[in-house]
Amino acid sequence: MERLKNMGLKKSFFLLSAACVFLSLLLVLLVFSVCGRVRENCPTGGITYTIDGTVTVLEQPTPEQQKILELLSGLELVSCIVLPLLGLGTAGALFYRIKLKEPITVLMESTEHIRVHDLDFSIPAVSTDELGQVCTAFETMRLELLKTNRELWRQAEERKRLNAAFAHDLRNPVTVLKGNIKLLRQEPTDGQVLERLESYTRRIEQYVEAMSSIQRLEQMPVRMSSVSSGILRTELEETARLLAPALKTGVFVPDMGVLQIDHGIFLTVAENLTGNAARFAGGKIELVLALSEKKLSLTVTDDGPGFPDKLLADGPKPFGRMEAGGGHFGMGLYSTRLLCVKHGGDLWLGNSPEGGAVATASFRTG
Repeated sequence: MERLKNMGLKKSFFLLSAACVFLSLLLVLLVFSVCGRVRENCPTGGITYTIDGTVTVLEQPTPEQQKILELLSGLELVSCIVLPLLGLGTAGALFYRIKLKEPITVLMESTEHIRVHDLDFSIPAVSTDELGQVCTAFETMRLELLKTNRELWRQAEERKRLNAAFAHDLRNPVTVLKGNIKLLRQEPTDGQVLERLESYTRRIEQYVEAMSSIQRLEQMPVRMSSVSSGILRTELEETARLLAPALKTGVFVPDMGVLQIDHGIFLTVAENLTGNAARFAGGKIELVLALSEKKLSLTVTDDGPGFPDKLLADGPKPFGRMEAGGGHFGMGLYSTRLLCVKHGGDLWLGNSPEGGAVATASFRTG
């Protein structure tokens, strides 16, 4: 039965039909055999001739026997028509029960789950035939829908937090602007008020630009291309030289051949992490590139004070400052993580036991 269940639809239907028709023909032969034996016990009437010309009149059947003979003839005729049809009908019923019922039930139940937006279920592998393959494809589709829904939910939650952070950080400069406008109305020639207005206006412009950059990053497509590890080593060395000219830098890139990555996203992440490390480092930074199980990782370490505990606990947040004062809105690490996730990887932050920050960005390679 299990072998028939995993057999192809055409082949299984042909075998079931042939078997059931064969059995029905055997039943037809059995009916003819039984009717023949019953007919032997009943006189058929008529006459017989012998070789020498003798004519013998056979016994005529009684009316009751004649009815039995007619009934036997009708039974034989009906069996020739009905039994093969029953055989085909039985083949169809068996085919539905063995091959169609379970996968159709599974697909109908799965469709109902999806209709009510419930993706938290699984579709079992019912067989290896065509319908089993459809169920497997349906399960793959469900997993992709679930993955997409979770990503959309994550993006929606991230957008809510981003909007909340944006609104919270804008509240203070807007309040200051309102107060300065009142002072300016009282003292139109006060130069300090004008300077504060200009300063907070630039600050709001920086906030708006930061929000726009995040939206551009979210819409950025991932374009995979072939890049050799030698080119990546040269670019990392150049990035470290330009962003940390006064620091001692070390770049370690093993020979990994040609890699399939989005070159632009990789460079943007490398520049963000290197610039962040250079800003907080005491005297040196180190960049290490590694490849493991189709994941390319870039680790940037420095000998500075390390990441704050709140940042390690909560992760990089938009508009979260790592420095007191200044115009830095904490967008570097947040946008870096956004790019890593878009590239099929992630961003991990930690502190070295010897002191200093450790940031590891990973990318899925093609």
